[in-house]
Amino acid sequence: MAPLQNGYTNGALTEQSMPTNYRFSDIPSAIDIPASTFDSEVEISLEELPDDPTELCTLLDNEKAAKNFWVIIALAYAKQNQIDHAIDILNRGLSSLAQGVTKEKLGLLGWICWLYMLKSREAPRVAPEGQLVSEAKTKDYYLQAATSTLNEASRLNPAFPPLFLARGVLSILRASLQPPAKALRPGTVDTSERVESLRQALKCFDESAKSFGNRNIMAILGRARAQYMLGRYAEALEGYQEVLIKMPNMRDPDPRIGIGCCLWQLDFKEQAKAAWSRALALNPESKVANILLGAYYLYDSSRHATNDPAFGSLYKIAMTQYTQKAFKLDKEDPMTCAMFGGYFLLRKHFPTVEALARKAIELTDVNAIASDGWYLLARKEHFEGNAGRANEYYSRSDQARGGSDKGYLPAKFGAVQMQVKTGDYDGAKFRLEKIIQQTKNPESMTLLGALLAEEVFSAQSSPLKEDKSAEVKKATSLLESVRASWKDEKKKLSPDESVLLYLARLYESGSPDKSMQCLQQVEQMQLAQIPDSERPKDIDDEETVTNMLRENLAPQLLNNMGCFLYHSEKIELARNMFQTALNACVKSHDRDDSTDTDALVTTISYNLARTYEAASMPEEAKKVYEGLLERHSDYTEANARLTYIALRQSPTDEGPKKMAKLYELESTNLEVRALFGWYLSKSKRRVANIAEDHEQRHYKHTLQGYDKHDRYSLTGMGNIYLLAARDMRRDTEQDKEKRRKMYEKAVEFFDKALQLDPKNAYAAQGIAIALVDDRKDYTTAVQIFSRIRDTLRDASVYLNLGHVYAELRQFSRSIENYEAALSKDRQRDTQILACLGRVWLLKGMQEKNLAAMNTALDCTQRARAIAPEQIHLEFNVAFVQNQIALLVISLPETQRTLQDVQAASDGLDEAINTFSQIAKAKHPPYPRGSLEQRANMGKNTIRKQLERTLQSQKEYEEKNATKLQQAREAREAELRRREEEKRKQEAAELERKKQIAEDRQRLIEEAQRVAAIRAEEERAREEAEYTTDSETGDKVKKKKKAAASKRKKKDGEDGGAGRKSKDRSTGPESGVDSDAEDQPAPRKRRRLERRSTARSSKYKSSEIVVESESEEGEEGGEAEAGGANGAGRDVGSPVSDHDEDEDMRDTAAAGRDSEDEDEDAVVQRRRKKVALRIEDDEDEDEESEEESGAKKASPASSAKEANDDDDLFGEKSGDEAVDGDKDTEMKDRAHEDDDEE
Repeated sequence: MAPLQNGYTNGALTEQSMPTNYRFSDIPSAIDIPASTFDSEVEISLEELPDDPTELCTLLDNEKAAKNFWVIIALAYAKQNQIDHAIDILNRGLSSLAQGVTKEKLGLLGWICWLYMLKSREAPRVAPEGQLVSEAKTKDYYLQAATSTLNEASRLNPAFPPLFLARGVLSILRASLQPPAKALRPGTVDTSERVESLRQALKCFDESAKSFGNRNIMAILGRARAQYMLGRYAEALEGYQEVLIKMPNMRDPDPRIGIGCCLWQLDFKEQAKAAWSRALALNPESKVANILLGAYYLYDSSRHATNDPAFGSLYKIAMTQYTQKAFKLDKEDPMTCAMFGGYFLLRKHFPTVEALARKAIELTDVNAIASDGWYLLARKEHFEGNAGRANEYYSRSDQARGGSDKGYLPAKFGAVQMQVKTGDYDGAKFRLEKIIQQTKNPESMTLLGALLAEEVFSAQSSPLKEDKSAEVKKATSLLESVRASWKDEKKKLSPDESVLLYLARLYESGSPDKSMQCLQQVEQMQLAQIPDSERPKDIDDEETVTNMLRENLAPQLLNNMGCFLYHSEKIELARNMFQTALNACVKSHDRDDSTDTDALVTTISYNLARTYEAASMPEEAKKVYEGLLERHSDYTEANARLTYIALRQSPTDEGPKKMAKLYELESTNLEVRALFGWYLSKSKRRVANIAEDHEQRHYKHTLQGYDKHDRYSLTGMGNIYLLAARDMRRDTEQDKEKRRKMYEKAVEFFDKALQLDPKNAYAAQGIAIALVDDRKDYTTAVQIFSRIRDTLRDASVYLNLGHVYAELRQFSRSIENYEAALSKDRQRDTQILACLGRVWLLKGMQEKNLAAMNTALDCTQRARAIAPEQIHLEFNVAFVQNQIALLVISLPETQRTLQDVQAASDGLDEAINTFSQIAKAKHPPYPRGSLEQRANMGKNTIRKQLERTLQSQKEYEEKNATKLQQAREAREAELRRREEEKRKQEAAELERKKQIAEDRQRLIEEAQRVAAIRAEEERAREEAEYTTDSETGDKVKKKKKAAASKRKKKDGEDGGAGRKSKDRSTGPESGVDSDAEDQPAPRKRRRLERRSTARSSKYKSSEIVVESESEEGEEGGEAEAGGANGAGRDVGSPVSDHDEDEDMRDTAAAGRDSEDEDEDAVVQRRRKKVALRIEDDEDEDEESEEESGAKKASPASSAKEANDDDDLFGEKSGDEAVDGDKDTEMKDRAHEDDDEE
């Protein structure tokens, strides 16, 4: 809370003491000048001054007026902003007082200096356009005049105290015109002209303050201002606060303004706003406070997105409430002009912008405001497309704030934009990197990332494939940093779609998952911008709502998302996305007719048809392609896909016809030529001479006549040479050398394709195959295939991995890859089925596993069923059947069955017939002699062995059938016995659990019964202790009667033997008498000591029978239900206490035996409820009297009581000691009863 000064917060003035004009408020409305010739005075009105002060000067000169008259009249002119006349008057006065006192001359010179500095504040910073620099009266002109005046005064008296202040202010004004210092290296001292001027100002202000005993407020203000300009904001803040403390009523200049500026620079924005708000509250007409508050609200609005409602409200407050008011107060104020210029720049009122910016530049004496003016001019030229002038103004704006490593960041960024606009990308990237090194500015990082990304995209589309991996990494890092900054709540940055789109494109080839995430984030941003009026209502399904809202998004975004879904094999989602994109095209056309929706619809429809193909829906795909050809008959890609579908559906009839027609129409299209080459590879017959291969001729023609860098043709040529080398003979060294050269030729083609496209997975795969076939380098090949598998999701990759693992004898991995290849839409591929059957056969032969051999037979039979016309598949089936027969013969009887042997025999017969038929074919896959030899071996040798094996297996199974039956019966009997034992155990366990449950239930019921009894006893005790207040009707505790003292008083007062009533309490804090209060003792420790030393103690106080709460509760119950005796007993009377003690002893004695039996079992439960008591000596006396059996009123009992003092010191008889031991034992039992209760 602000301190109170004379009853007013923060030095607020009352309405009576508040002047209307803060400066020149001491100038009177009129002045009387004494006349020398007449004994009279000449009155001069200082409110209606003549335009020409010559007559006034002549009057003052003739009348030999004193210095103060010259000063007052000059200040009156200055008050009316006629500063030139004021300076002329003072100069005339100085001439009039030429022969006067030096002090008076110094005063006039000082006033002239101050007026020159005031004139400098209002003069332009630079010469206005159209005026000569030599003729213009700029700030520097007036500062030079002030300097010469100050030098003249210094020659008269350099130690004149008022001159220190003027010299300090002059140094500050001179420093404001000097350019800011350049950025320095760490450890170096700044010796720039501006810094030296400010240091000189500090020295002058210190001298001025010292001259006036540190009471010169203006000197303290000047020192704070100089420190602020030097960047010492904390020290400047202390100076302004010192001024406010010494002069809380000061408002022109207002130290609160300086305090707010220092706080702003120290990043205490809210505190700065509070300081400026206070200044405005004290002076609503303060233009500085208004404009600074406007700057605060502009800053606050900049922390919100432009589509945020808070942005509009804050910006409106800044402009209309504060900036506009400041402009009305002073239209020449530079800072106001600069801020208002920004508003008109957004409104694109460029003439107004230029006028305001020029004012800000010309009139300010603050470099930062001049920088803002140049920046406004640069933005205006930027909008109008004048790149040259815009770049010049950006540079001036930057230099006004120091330039180089310091400068003005928006101006630097604007200059970079101009470089980008003019095509100087290298220069723009260089300057952006320097900016990012100094500050992690999101806009600069975004622009640099975009420039690098565009460079990468250009390289990708150019025929020369340059390595741009470093640029990709740097661009991704920059854009990801910008993306991460959006999560910082302090920065309040709004996400930028362009950043995400650049990232999506950069991630497209290397990390498609991350690319899809970026597109999904863009989708969420666009969905959030859809107004509520366009959102569907009365639909609860969130997915349905999202799909409907997607139709309002950009079709390009939905198309890209669908493509990523397609490549990730999410075909159903991709198809839905493409259909939604088509609907979005229709809505986009309705919103904007200029959109080229036809191109979008064509592309998206083609992608939709591709998803139909992937989903095995060729008819739907054909309809889409045909529809595209109806609208665009020259759409070659759609025609090519129709041809491909025809080749897959009808490889021998309709497909070849369409292929020939398409090739005839588009023979120059490389995509069509690639499709034709694929068709030739699937339909050709292998030839021994590679030069006669039609596919090879086609690729050679493409490379020679159309494009020597066609990657598909290069890869196809490599595959042709690879297959040719594989089929070559290798009998002699000459054959091996020819084969090796053929592999080298294939590798050359693959290498050329990889040079053109380093990510060509098919070419890399060809090199790996060559390594396997030629050099048997399986390890390197596995590494290459594994890397290709991560990028190329094609069945050929898995097929080749299966081949390599089969050669490495890793049959399980080989089978996994073959099955993966089958799952890639290749279920009817006979080659893969044949390879899978071969691996299962090798696995079965290695492991002698009949099941694996049967799996191999199943695979070969599936392949034969798909293509029954291919003879080599018939051979594969017969070969596997032959191998199964051999394996069955070699297996022991225990690892085969009669059915296995019979099946092998049947398969062998079928294999013999197949070998014979294949040997008779026109073109058998193997030599006829080998086939006939296999058939004869099966007839003569293997069949006979199988017959013997069949007979031996039958005998073995018949022989072991009885043993098996016996063993089976014995096992079944054992199982029945175990089940019976288990059943009996479960029944016994069930009975045990039942008994436990019954016991538990009985214990619970007993516990509930005991709890109910205790609750009833508690209720009865409470009713006995509490009664109803007759006045309020509330329950209150009964008051106990005060008992008389039992001890005789030593001062001779009445010493009756009346007993003091013992207090009962349910808590440890009740029942304490006055003696106990005087000398309190630890209750629990005292009780434990009494119990432990009960029989050996010689003090009577250890033989106390303690009353328990249970007894009080029982007595309360008896009082309620016991008739006249119980009802008439007073709980506070001595008689009742005596009866209760007697009952307690009887109860304790009677229950001692039973308690001994239960004591160990319940000791823990008893200790938890020990009732604490504090006994006094009076109670011990009462118990002693009860033990002796004497009555209170008898003389014997009185005599006994009189001897109690001796007993306290252990002087008891033997009988009394015995009785004491008994009492102690009963007391222990009573304690146990109390604990149990």
